[in-house]
Amino acid sequence: MGWLDKLFRREPKNRTFAPSLNGWTPIYTQFGTNIYASDVVQQALKCIVDEMKKLNPTHVRMNGSEPVPVKSTVQDVLNEPNHLMTTSEFLEKVVWLLLMNYNVFIIPTYYTWVDEKTGQERRYYDGLFPINPVQVDFIEDASGRLFVHFLFCNGHDTTIPYDSCIHIKYNYSVNEYMGGNLMGQPDHEALLETLRLNHDLLKGVARAMNASYAVNGIVKYNTLLDDGKTEAALRELENKLRNSESGFLPLDLKAEFTPLQRETELVDKDTLEFIDSKILRNWGVPLAILTGDYTKEQYEAFYQKTLEPLIISISQAFTKKLFTSREKAFGNRVELYPKDLIFMTVQQTLEMINILSPTGALFENEKRVALGLRPLPELEGKRLMSLNWVDADKANQYQMGKVNVDVVDESKQETITEE
Repeated sequence: MGWLDKLFRREPKNRTFAPSLNGWTPIYTQFGTNIYASDVVQQALKCIVDEMKKLNPTHVRMNGSEPVPVKSTVQDVLNEPNHLMTTSEFLEKVVWLLLMNYNVFIIPTYYTWVDEKTGQERRYYDGLFPINPVQVDFIEDASGRLFVHFLFCNGHDTTIPYDSCIHIKYNYSVNEYMGGNLMGQPDHEALLETLRLNHDLLKGVARAMNASYAVNGIVKYNTLLDDGKTEAALRELENKLRNSESGFLPLDLKAEFTPLQRETELVDKDTLEFIDSKILRNWGVPLAILTGDYTKEQYEAFYQKTLEPLIISISQAFTKKLFTSREKAFGNRVELYPKDLIFMTVQQTLEMINILSPTGALFENEKRVALGLRPLPELEGKRLMSLNWVDADKANQYQMGKVNVDVVDESKQETITEE
C-alpha cells in the first residue's frame, strides 16, 4: 500500500463485532449491481461533482454570527490535503466516492503534543486521505470502544478507532453505521428498472437503424440466367451501386427494380427525454442544469435541493472529527464556501449588500461571504454604516461628538479621519 501503511496504527486486541440494533452483523461491502455503466448516470454524477469541487473549505471561528478565518494546521491540510491531491481533486474524489458508495471514509494524519500553557492536548495535522475499501467491519474492543476494520482490493486490511476517521454518509436511514440500505450499500433497485427500460429502448433504436440499411429493393431479371451469369449480373449491380455518385442506378430492359416500402419506427423524442429526466431526478439534477441552459431560479433550486445538503454533511463531518470538544465549544468549524456556486448574479448580490450596508447590519466579512469570498482576518469585527460610512460601533459616539472616528469618503473610496 505504500503511503497508506503509514496512516494506520496497530489493531486492537480482544475485539468483537459491534452490536447492531437490526440484528445484522455490521459487515459492509461496496460491491453491487453496476448502475454507473449508464452514460446518463455518469453525466448526472459528474454534474454534481463538478459543482462541489468548486467549494473553498475554510477553518473559521464563529464570533457571534461572524465567521473569522483561522490560520491553523487544519487550514493547511484543507489547502493541501496530501501529496497526491489538490483541494479541488480531494473534493472531487470525496464526492465521487460518496455518491457511488453512499459512504466515504477520510483518514486525517496528525501528531499530538501537550500545550504547556493550557495543559490541553493539541493536534498538528499534516494530511487528509480519502480511502476506498471494498469491505468495512465495525467492531468493539473489551472496553466498548468502537473500531472500524477496512479491507482493500489488494488484500491489505487494517483497523483504526472509528473516532480517528471522518465518515460521511449519504441516504443515511435504516442502518445505524452506514448510509444506504439495511446492508450499508446503495439501494438502486428502483433506478435499475428505469435504466433497463432506457437500455432496451436504445437497443430498439439501434436495431431499427440497422434494419433501415438492410434489403431495400428487388431487382428482377426478365431473362433466364444460369448460376454463373446470375453472379456476374449481381456483381455488376453492386459495382454500379458503389460507384453511383448521383444516387441513380441505370438498368436495361433485361432487369427492373422494385423498391420495398419500409417504415422505420423510432422511439419518439419525448419518451427518451422522459426516461432521461426520470434517471436524472434520482440524483436531483434537472436536465437544464446538465445541458447548462438554466435560469437563476433553476440553479437556485438545484443548489438548495441537491448541493446544499451535501455541503452541510461534509462541513459537519469535518468539524466533528478535526476539532476537540473544547475547540468546538469555542466556535471552531470547517465551512465550505461556495465562491463559484452563487446562484444570484453579481448585480443582485451587490443590490442586496447596498440595501443592508447603510444600516450597519452586515459585517465586512459577511459581505465577502455573500459574494462567495473567504472572510479576511483584517476585517474581523469590522462594520460600516452610512454617515457617509462610519464604523457602526462608533456611530453613536460620533453623533454626540465624543470621539474621532474613521469615515469612508465614498467619492474617493478611502479612509479619512473626521474631527
